[in-house]
Amino acid sequence: MPAPPVTAVAEPVSASVVGPTVAVTMRMVTHTHVDPYLSNAQAGGASDIHLTVNRPPLWRRNGILEPMFRDAPLLAAEDTDRLARSFLTEPQLERLVDQGDVDFAYSTEFGRFRASVVRQRLGMEIVFRVVSTRIRTMDELGLPEHLKKLTEYHNGLVLVTGSVGSGKSTTLASLIEEINRNRHDHIITLEDPIEYLITPRNCHVTQREIYMHTRSFAAALRGALRQDPDVIMVGEMRDLETISLAISASETGHLVLGTLHTGSAARTLDRVLDVFPVDQRDQVRVMVSESLRGIISQQLVPRADGQGRALALEVLTNNPAVANVIREAKTFMLPGIIQTGRKQGMMLMDESLGRLAVQGIITPQEALARADQKQTMKAMLGL
Repeated sequence: MPAPPVTAVAEPVSASVVGPTVAVTMRMVTHTHVDPYLSNAQAGGASDIHLTVNRPPLWRRNGILEPMFRDAPLLAAEDTDRLARSFLTEPQLERLVDQGDVDFAYSTEFGRFRASVVRQRLGMEIVFRVVSTRIRTMDELGLPEHLKKLTEYHNGLVLVTGSVGSGKSTTLASLIEEINRNRHDHIITLEDPIEYLITPRNCHVTQREIYMHTRSFAAALRGALRQDPDVIMVGEMRDLETISLAISASETGHLVLGTLHTGSAARTLDRVLDVFPVDQRDQVRVMVSESLRGIISQQLVPRADGQGRALALEVLTNNPAVANVIREAKTFMLPGIIQTGRKQGMMLMDESLGRLAVQGIITPQEALARADQKQTMKAMLGL
């Protein structure tokens, strides 16, 4: 669909390299498409771009949301409407009109982005997430070496959890890439939308996008079980049916990797178990206690030097003590078990935050603000 010109956009004036990112100074000119915003944001090291009514173009860098351009005028409702029409296909536009929102992967010659367009009170709002075109290895991400063991199982459940924007998709992609490089299996990914494009190496890889290739995660998961998979990646375990199917698949000879929006191992297990009806929970606890392989909970914390963000992790790996706690519905005991399981590579989030602060990678104030046990963190950091 043709789109009229848009008024509030930008052109780079100068750029200087600062550490791993690029600092870009902008002045305002006229463009007619979203692509210049995306190109500028990618060059500036941003993770997200926001184009919304009554605000200047915004980007998120190092976890901070701020104006993308110097002295940028506010976008009007007609501007964001025209910008949305500049890149939406006819089916996507129809879905936006019918349902009020649309999410999909958007690719350009210079990059790949996760796009979300919604109708809100003031007009159209467009948000992009910058997706790296290269899958980084577990070593490049700084993931502990012992986590590679989670990619060696031939059945079971591995969960990567954290809040929105905590890097779950990146960690999950690195786990899949580790399998792709070192095994000879069939990997099926179920995503909404597809973010990282996985090049088959030693594995055969099938990537399916929810709403484009199938109607739901649950439908895609049921279909995947008939496709002779060895490894199934579920982009988001959102509901009872999806979680139930994932657990069943992990018990029947498949390695299932999935994500949840939870902040710790204990809360993750509570979320998984509480979604089931009360009369099924005892049975599900037994199933999870046997099929769970590990939980990785993560945060991205602003670095003290301002150059990007550091990864803080909580790691739980299953052992007889963990399995017993799950069966007995005593997940409140998990932090203590994680503390005593350091030799097996387990780690509490507070411990990871404390280490980063002691090493000077993040500030003590940032570690304290994010800690569950404030007094313990103060003692660890001498505050």
